[in-house]
Amino acid sequence: MVVRHWMTPNVVTIAKDASIQEALAVMRQHSIRHLPVVDEHHHLHGWVSDSDLRGALVASMLEELSVADVMIHKPYTVSPETALEEATRIIMEKRIGGFPVVDHGKLTGIITVVDILAAFITMMGVLTNSARVDVRLPARAEALDQITRLIQNHKGEILSICHMPFVQDEDRVYSIRIGGIGAESIAQVLRDQGFEVIATS
Repeated sequence: MVVRHWMTPNVVTIAKDASIQEALAVMRQHSIRHLPVVDEHHHLHGWVSDSDLRGALVASMLEELSVADVMIHKPYTVSPETALEEATRIIMEKRIGGFPVVDHGKLTGIITVVDILAAFITMMGVLTNSARVDVRLPARAEALDQITRLIQNHKGEILSICHMPFVQDEDRVYSIRIGGIGAESIAQVLRDQGFEVIATS
């Protein structure tokens, strides 16, 4: 998946000569925490967050500061075709809430933590009518194959499979989201076949 499928397009923007108070008013009006700073041709000039603005608010009472005075002049950016995983990595490593999406210098949208969370929740099928089973398997490929066959043989549809890397032993724990069958029903099937079911929901 790429950023284009999950970014917020047609975003609210601000001009760099706008005042701090104007930018804060725009954020309050639209219930947002970030503003791309653009010119009349929609070229990106910077990025400003509510924390940047509030930090400058006291100073702006003493002298008239503009958005250009407090914005990030060279923010992290991605293109619409950047892999969603790469955008996620940047947000995690840099500990930021989001950044602009730029195509040939022009702003096309923004991607935020909320957008990325929505993407991964959708991929995992969390918001569907489904069940989750967490199961511990020996570290051999045929064990996972056997599990998937059992689920399919009992009319279950596998929506997603996630490996949990935090388990520090030779076994592997998988979180399997399943449609078409209840969690306890498929959990009992797996237990009957000797598999260790850790949790269901």
